[in-house]
Amino acid sequence: MSKEKNIVVLGAGYGGILTAKKLTRKFKKDENIRITLIDKNSYHTMLTELHEVAAGRVPEEAIRIDLEKVFAGRKVDIVLDEIADIDFDAKVLTGKVKKYEYDYLVIGTGSKPTFYNCDGAKEHALTLWSYEDAIRIKSHITEIMGEASVETDPVRRKNLLTFMVIGSGFTGIEMVGELAEWKTSLCHTFSIDPNEMKIYVVDMVPKVLPTFKDKLIDKTMKRLRKLDVEVLTSSNITEVKENFVTIEGKGTIETHTVIWAAGVEGSNLVETLDDVEKVGRNRVQTDQYLRAKGHENVFVVGDNVFYIPEGEDRPVPQMVENAEHSASTVAHNIEALVQNKELKEYKPTFHGAMVCIGGRYGIAQVGTENKEFCFSGFIAMFIKHFINVIYFIQVAGFNKVWTYLMHEIFHIEDRRSFVGGYFGKRSPNFWLVPLRMFLGFKWLMEGVNKIGQVIKDPTDIFLIPAAPVADAGAAASEWVEEGAEAVTALPVPEFISSIVEWSMDLMFYTSDGGYTALASVFQTGMVLGEIVVGLCLIGGLFTAVASIISVAMGLMIWASGMAPNEMLWYMVAGVATIGGSGSTFGMDYYVLPFLKKHWKRLGFVKKWYLFTD
Repeated sequence: MSKEKNIVVLGAGYGGILTAKKLTRKFKKDENIRITLIDKNSYHTMLTELHEVAAGRVPEEAIRIDLEKVFAGRKVDIVLDEIADIDFDAKVLTGKVKKYEYDYLVIGTGSKPTFYNCDGAKEHALTLWSYEDAIRIKSHITEIMGEASVETDPVRRKNLLTFMVIGSGFTGIEMVGELAEWKTSLCHTFSIDPNEMKIYVVDMVPKVLPTFKDKLIDKTMKRLRKLDVEVLTSSNITEVKENFVTIEGKGTIETHTVIWAAGVEGSNLVETLDDVEKVGRNRVQTDQYLRAKGHENVFVVGDNVFYIPEGEDRPVPQMVENAEHSASTVAHNIEALVQNKELKEYKPTFHGAMVCIGGRYGIAQVGTENKEFCFSGFIAMFIKHFINVIYFIQVAGFNKVWTYLMHEIFHIEDRRSFVGGYFGKRSPNFWLVPLRMFLGFKWLMEGVNKIGQVIKDPTDIFLIPAAPVADAGAAASEWVEEGAEAVTALPVPEFISSIVEWSMDLMFYTSDGGYTALASVFQTGMVLGEIVVGLCLIGGLFTAVASIISVAMGLMIWASGMAPNEMLWYMVAGVATIGGSGSTFGMDYYVLPFLKKHWKRLGFVKKWYLFTD
């Protein structure tokens, strides 16, 4: 019997969480492998979305996912502890709670803000690098606005209403863009003239977002000017105090709010490790297999990696795509070591970067080094959201994708979305109750009027058109007999008619022009469906499903060429009642929460994230 091997993943950031998930898939049938994920928090934070919470665009829960949810039904032990030291020789991690042994270790502890020895920055600036930071900034801004709203001293009021973001990289521009977009709503809430609020973004580099092409930098500057943000480039911050900042050669700016977004360095743990080779700002030097140099069983992922791929002149960037790629390589190589297979070199291909400047506008530079494409506005924001959805599918499947779309598009306020407020306008569902009940009554009457005929003779087919006849005179006679009903039927495109005719020939018509037994079953099902859908809509039970079926039945009747003009409003009303019309004065108000509560307890539902929060 083989000895159990312990794989410890340290850190539940982008790299750590993906590495752990990939390892569970690789070793799901190996009972001798134990996978442990250690983090000081019980949740995974979307660090690239912190600015959205900090500037009040999305609620706090939008940027965090509970680890228990992520790894439900998977062979991962989640441990909440803060690791203080690693003994690489003894293969032991020392935490605040206890010690942990490992056979293979993955270091993915991420980064922390770096202050470049700027006097007072660590003590007085607000950082934006954790879930707690985002909440702290949001709370601070609303508190400061509240103070300013009642301040009578014009000098102090001006200082309170001056906001500064230091750093013009990804984090800084996204933060200042969100803050500037929040400005109108903030000032309205606190009855402050928007012209009194001053927002700066400051950096010592000569231009914002220096890794982007000039045309995208120009678009960024144009957007920031439109948002009334003052950009101070080539401005070195030498001092940050409680009520002011000092800019080298340019004097001071008095402010009570300084948000530091000027760069990162390795985490506290990596900084204290003496037995690994560190390069730059405390990144771990790795070999081509992403092993920490000098340690055959210690791997590094995400921001902690310092590795220059063959043929490149710069190390891999500290970005989410690097975390995703490195997670895949590390998981593969750990499996290779366990099974004595060949290791795989890390050869990442990066596909660009996206920056949002508020919720409505962004820029994107995507492609490869040989061919890059630049986008701005709607397309850039669509790319950003699409990439996020791909990531969330990997982490928490349908559950997180659904939640993300709700927060970013459907439950958005003040039109702070790349699709504006077109999908975000919410109105009371009780306005839909009369429409829902009337639609249900109409379907119920349709079914009740037909059910007697079906019971009397199920083989008497009247909902399916008769089989086409070869004799034109007979066809004409049938048309005349049907009279006005045929004349007033909704028109059907020829290509749809041909598809319907083919399917009916296949399933419903016999060779002699009669009907198959399946035709009787289909007709009976349609009539019963009309009655059930009608009752569900009237009672507000499973309204979304009933409304979708209502639309589907309307489409089938239309495609058959037998739909009267009024069927058009049946379909339109069905679409209108899909979204929550049964939650007011309907049984859905009671039934859906009960079912949701018990549905979420099922093992396969939790494992595959088949639920909404």
